[in-house]
Amino acid sequence: MPRDWDAFYRQAALERAPAQVVRAYGPFAPKGPVLDLAGGLGRNALYFLDRGHPVVLVEKSREALKKLRGIRGLALVELDLEAPNALTHLPKGPFAAILMSYYVNRPLLKALPPLLAPGGLLLVEGFSRREAVRRHRPESPFYWEPYELLTPPPGLGLRAFGEGWMEGYRVFAVYHNPKP
Repeated sequence: MPRDWDAFYRQAALERAPAQVVRAYGPFAPKGPVLDLAGGLGRNALYFLDRGHPVVLVEKSREALKKLRGIRGLALVELDLEAPNALTHLPKGPFAAILMSYYVNRPLLKALPPLLAPGGLLLVEGFSRREAVRRHRPESPFYWEPYELLTPPPGLGLRAFGEGWMEGYRVFAVYHNPKP
């Protein structure tokens, strides 16, 4: 069942803490631009902006983008990441960090390594299949499978991984682009 993201963001507040993986590993991102995919109201983007990184936020909800308009250092890209050929319309890198927070898109995850700068970090966080079962949505494709994020996208290395109960069954991974 598709969620009406415009209706959701129309009522949502801007002030939300960044994802745990961003708080824990964001400080290790090298200097440079950050790409926030399906960035919503920018909770993770604002974290990086506060630390001096320019951020490109990709979001399909016009309501979310409208709320973020005019924030210094934040470039907004309206793009439905699940649309045909969406991957060909991604902003060009290289990026010091790329974020996928509470958005599951396996083809997109595999397509990100060429956009990541040497030494850059790809930060992923979301709910696991155990959370889908707990929420009575066992067949939903929008949850990470057990240990799925232990396997890095092609060309990247795994820097950190965690899976378990954190106010819901959550999983995170930090991948890095090895320096040449």
